[in-house]
Amino acid sequence: MIVLAATPLVVGVLAGLLGGRLGRRLQPRHAVPLLTGLALTVAVCTGIALSGLAVLALAQLGPISRLGHWSAHVLRADAGEPLALGLIALVAVVAILGAALVRALGSIYALSRAAYHARRLVPAAGNLVLVDDTEPVAYAVAGRIVMSRSLLAELPTDERRAVLAHEAAHVRHRHHLYVHLTAMSAAANPLLRPLVRAIGVGIERWADEEAAGAVRSREVTARGLARAALARDRTPALARSRTPGLAATDSAVAERVRALLDPAPVYRLPAALVFAGGLACWLAAAAVTWRTDELIQIAERALLRR
Repeated sequence: MIVLAATPLVVGVLAGLLGGRLGRRLQPRHAVPLLTGLALTVAVCTGIALSGLAVLALAQLGPISRLGHWSAHVLRADAGEPLALGLIALVAVVAILGAALVRALGSIYALSRAAYHARRLVPAAGNLVLVDDTEPVAYAVAGRIVMSRSLLAELPTDERRAVLAHEAAHVRHRHHLYVHLTAMSAAANPLLRPLVRAIGVGIERWADEEAAGAVRSREVTARGLARAALARDRTPALARSRTPGLAATDSAVAERVRALLDPAPVYRLPAALVFAGGLACWLAAAAVTWRTDELIQIAERALLRR
């Protein structure tokens, strides 16, 4: 039982350690949904598995066993789980639910605020908004693509198209949702925090690949990203703002430029490993749930035989 309950935790540790490598060996458009799904799976299954341990611990307490009409003595003997461990699991479950709820409310607030500010932006053409800002930035927020005129002046026409295509990919594929889902998973299970960065880089690489396809040149896209990043780096640190959306130059630009200049990955094994990790979590959570129910039924029958 304890080994089964620990399975999602082990998968979470492995996902945190290997998530970056797995992401680099998959096409970004596949890596991001797979790793986000794995993060959600680990978080949910961790909660289910710990809940099973917590239920068994609570069921061994006298008042609860009398209320439920089962034998606490038989349940304690069959469970083979220290009561203290179950109570620790109970505290962990409460902490997980609280952290996930706080993060979910934070995401709802952030999305609502972004939508409010986006409605106040006046597009110059389509969903493109040009702003008079000395900081050279481009980012996507709530269905809008925002670019500063200073960045517009820095980029040649082909690189400008690449940066705009990058931000358009964020809007088209709703990449912000992956960001919030991953953050909520990591709030519920801190072991997944390293996976947040891996998925963040994967999101940017996904947009990079879409941009390269749109302008039909990986080299032009790489140059556009590098030039935009260098332009932003020349801006004094005190003058830089925290962009409210997904920005082309916010995450691992050097790594992404190298990825664009290398052949696109075609490995399939990492996808199978992600699926295997997720399947192991669900099987463990199902086994813990089934075993918990079985033990309580055995304790109920033992009381009836007295």
